[in-house]
Amino acid sequence: MNVFDAAHIRNVVLVGHQSSGKTTLAESMLFVSGSTHRMGSVSEGNTVSDYHSSERERQMSIFSSLLHTEWKRHKINVIDTPGYPDFIGEVVAAMKVADTAIFVMNATEGVEVGTELAWSYAEKAAKPSMLVINQLDRSQADSESLVLRIKERFGAGATVVQFPGASPRTVIDVLVMKQLTFTDTGKTKASDIPAEFQERAEELHQALVEDIAVNDEALMELYFDKGELSETEMRQGLRTAMIARELFPIFCTVAAENVGTARLMSFIDNVCPSPMDMPPAHTSSGDAVPAHMAGSPVALIYRTMAEQHVGDYSIFRVYRGTIESGMDLENATSGATERVGQLYVLNGRERDTVSRMVAGDIGAFVKLRHSHTNDTLRKKGTDAVIEPIEFPQPRYRASIKPTNEGEEDRLAQGLHQITSEDPSLVVLHEPHLSQVTLGGQGELHLRIARYRLKHKVDVDVGFGRPRVAYRETVTSEARSKYRHKKQTGGAGQFADISVLIEPLDGEFKGRSDISVRNVVDVKTAYGSTIQFIDGIVGGVIDMRRFFGAIQKGVLEAMQKGPIAGYPVGNVRFVIFDGGMHSVDSNEAAFRSAARMAFRQAFRDARPVILEPIHDVEVTVPEAYTGEVMGDMNTRRARIQGIEAEGALQKILAQVPEAELYRYSTSVRSMTQGRGIHTSSFSHYEAMPRSVQERVVAEAAKEDDG
Repeated sequence: MNVFDAAHIRNVVLVGHQSSGKTTLAESMLFVSGSTHRMGSVSEGNTVSDYHSSERERQMSIFSSLLHTEWKRHKINVIDTPGYPDFIGEVVAAMKVADTAIFVMNATEGVEVGTELAWSYAEKAAKPSMLVINQLDRSQADSESLVLRIKERFGAGATVVQFPGASPRTVIDVLVMKQLTFTDTGKTKASDIPAEFQERAEELHQALVEDIAVNDEALMELYFDKGELSETEMRQGLRTAMIARELFPIFCTVAAENVGTARLMSFIDNVCPSPMDMPPAHTSSGDAVPAHMAGSPVALIYRTMAEQHVGDYSIFRVYRGTIESGMDLENATSGATERVGQLYVLNGRERDTVSRMVAGDIGAFVKLRHSHTNDTLRKKGTDAVIEPIEFPQPRYRASIKPTNEGEEDRLAQGLHQITSEDPSLVVLHEPHLSQVTLGGQGELHLRIARYRLKHKVDVDVGFGRPRVAYRETVTSEARSKYRHKKQTGGAGQFADISVLIEPLDGEFKGRSDISVRNVVDVKTAYGSTIQFIDGIVGGVIDMRRFFGAIQKGVLEAMQKGPIAGYPVGNVRFVIFDGGMHSVDSNEAAFRSAARMAFRQAFRDARPVILEPIHDVEVTVPEAYTGEVMGDMNTRRARIQGIEAEGALQKILAQVPEAELYRYSTSVRSMTQGRGIHTSSFSHYEAMPRSVQERVVAEAAKEDDG
């Protein structure tokens, strides 16, 4: 395998909604470039990129696949990504290391939710982007109306480079102003544009020239002087505008028939930016890391994948310098030293060795001992840390436990491995709820995680509905008095305590019979606060001696609230009177007295159960808005508004967490797979009385069980 410098490398990522034809386009790119001798098919399960058994079984991409090919003295690295929203983490990671995002769109479906989702990440990452209208041979394909929808959603920067010709194998290219005819092997024949398309081609060519010129002052002057731009000038202008995300070229393909693929690849190597053209990557501290072959090596692992009979692949991009086999690199996260073994370039499961990899290239290590996804590898003694990938927060969560008892340690080991490989899987240990939960992007994401746990550590797991982290608190003031007295022969126990409890809302306003001597705020392990106030006067209780014991007693009582056994939070606890015995009073006595006094006062202070409320955004085609909003009303949602995003609608709402279990599955079902949601914790609030009564009854039933 040849080694290419950064100027002759192109890194592209294929993104878009499920079934838009990304994997087929990747197959076509490999085939027309001569990297493969036969086109694979998703339906036949023999594609280069979708090679895992779970992908072939479902006939869909689940993992991103790194491919590469050579085209006209350039190396093109192609990352084929899943379109199913559950695997958006794969898209985000691939977007990080690519230089151009190619949005593949189904000509009959148009702008779909998966495209929208990927577009938002491309915007955030400031990636040059282009659009490919695929499957133009379908009977309902309408490229003209789709272009209008693309412009409506993505702006006037979406500019037409190609439109379909009279036959499924012809494309009119307004950049080169030729009709291109493609054979079934992808070979291209250029000819004059037929008269029936000449007028439209000239209009679109003029629009393309103006789009390019308006974004570049020098080209604008040339355009005014000559009334035209040369093909070379247009290519240069397009590259500059793409890097600035001012223009998004639109191409046409029928990837399954190799129509348009060769021209697309020529555009990638002639126009799409090289790693050297792109703005430099940045470290976590904001320092630039330009893609120079000279200088100390820096690489980021963007994906880790276990392969049977091989071990773990660590797939990485070199951001600076040159990496060679036998080199020692430092893991910037752990400080561990990794000895680089063989270097590989990948085409799915196939691998070829290379002697070195230079800045801008993407490849793989095997069997790194201490490095995982999102780790930076660098020369020891340097301080570069590439800005990490920001993976999406979970949209679906389930409790997880081993099917067989005694396998908890193996499960913990397996969870550590799969979350290291896929950081969009998130494990939460919640001891106060006696559960471990696994969060991901959807139900299928977790099913794939279960499959990986079985194959990695041989643990069968079950998923269940997670317990909600309810809280208990009070809504009014209450007082209680408790005397703890115990005499069993010898030294006894005695503690007398009078307390006030109220909501923790602002500063303590004081009472005529209570003086504030000391205030202590304590944060609990589950994120709530309790404020202790020492209001003892006259030394009736030796607070220097017993204040700590009183706090411990209350904190113990707070672990399991009096209403339904949920943790208590955001309350003020005031000790204002009491008594002690010179011999029988001790810390254990005051700890017990404080615990009982707290529980008595809590019950009298109009206690409520608080539930977590989430901010939810649901993005759906307009036709499904009514059904989704109706379903939200059954989930006790408060609709906050609706925002238009092109042909899609974004519904904003606040929804109790208890109503969101399996919601991602429900949204997909309601919208025929075209809707998606995100949620994030907002705040706690008191639940309705009827709901509280049900929660209390369920808690009592669990205790009885």
